[in-house]
Amino acid sequence: MASTKEYLNYILGQLSELEEITHYAMMGEFIIYYRGKIVGGIYKNQLLVKPVSAAKEFMPDAPFTLPYEGAKEMLLVENVDDKQFLAQLFEKMYPELPAPKPKKPKKKKTQA
Repeated sequence: MASTKEYLNYILGQLSELEEITHYAMMGEFIIYYRGKIVGGIYKNQLLVKPVSAAKEFMPDAPFTLPYEGAKEMLLVENVDDKQFLAQLFEKMYPELPAPKPKKPKKKKTQA
C-alpha cells in the first residue's frame, strides 16, 4: 500500500513549525528532509525516522519497523498529532543525521 498525499499533507502541516522541511516522492512513498538531511519518511501512511541515538532516547518505547522489504529498520513515530513533539524530535535528531552526499556532476555529451 502506497502512502497518500492526504497523509503527507497532514504530516507536513504538523511539521510546519520547522523551517526547511522538504520531501521527495519515491515509489509511492515520501522521503522527508530537514534542513537538507534525510530524517526519515512516510511509508504505508506512517511516519518513520532514522534510529539515531537522539530519536531512541526521545522515544524510548518507539517500535522498530521496516519501511519496505530489504530496508534497514526505522523508528515508528506514533505521536504525530503533537506538533511540538515532532519539532523537538527533528531538532534533537538533526546533529546526528549524516550530511547529504554531494551530487555527482552530470556528464557532458561530447560531439563527434
